[in-house]
Formats: sequence, C-alpha cells, structure tokens
Amino acid sequence: MKAKHASLLVLAFALALGSPARAQQTERAKAIGDRMLCMCGCNQVLTQCNHVGCPSLTSMMTELDQRVARNESDDLTLQAFVQEYGEKVLAAPRTQGFGLTAWVMPIVVVLVGLMVIWMLLERWRKRAIAAPAAHVSPELLARAQHESSREDDN
Repeated sequence: MKAKHASLLVLAFALALGSPARAQQTERAKAIGDRMLCMCGCNQVLTQCNHVGCPSLTSMMTELDQRVARNESDDLTLQAFVQEYGEKVLAAPRTQGFGLTAWVMPIVVVLVGLMVIWMLLERWRKRAIAAPAAHVSPELLARAQHESSREDDN
C-alpha cells in the first residue's frame, strides 16, 4: 500500500514539473511562442511569462503545442491566435498594412526632428551674421588691447 502511495506521489510530482505551460515540444513551438505576448496582462513574451498561476499561459501554450503537433504553418498558427485574442497578441506589429506605421513612424519622427533642429540652427546663424556689430569706441578698444598685452607679459 505504501508503494502505491509513493508511486502516486512521484507521478504527481513529475506531472507538476512537466506541466504543458513550460514544456515545449519543439524549437519551432518556442520560436512561434517568442512572437506572441501572454494575454494575462503582463506584457511579456509568451514563452517567458513567469507569473505563478498565470491564467493565460497554460491554455495558450497547450494550444500552441497542439497546433505545432498538427504541423500547422507558423502564419496559420499566429493568425489563429490573432483571431482569438486580437492584434495585441503579437509581440511585434506586422510589417504590412497599418502595422507598417509602427515601424516607419519612429524613423519619420526622428528625421523631422533633425530637420527642424537644422532649420533653427541655420536661422540663428543667419541672424548672427546679419546682426550689425556693436559699436565700440576707439578708447575702449585701446584700453582692452593695453590690458590684454599686460596680461600676456605676466
């Protein structure tokens, strides 16, 4: 009787350690999981969600493993998750359609910012060149030269 309890305890322990939430069937499943976010609200990549008792991780990983086991294509698997959870399940926006905006806008904003800075610097430079030099009296200029030559002698 004790042997039966011990074997049940070992089996339960083995099942707890080998839960489908952490076990990946293949590197392909891990690669697909790295392209999705966990839907528990943690904003972590699916394969790296470390929340104890995460309500989404186990179901998402199980579904992912099942789809990989059925040999579905990566795009079909991702599309199934997008249909279920929406675009927010993707770790990176798509490179087509409206998602392309998320890739292009940072570059556009930086370029526009650099152009504005360049235009301001050019305007300030032209003002500095066009501004008339302040009139300095000859006496004040001679005094400044005299004091400057005294400092050089010391």
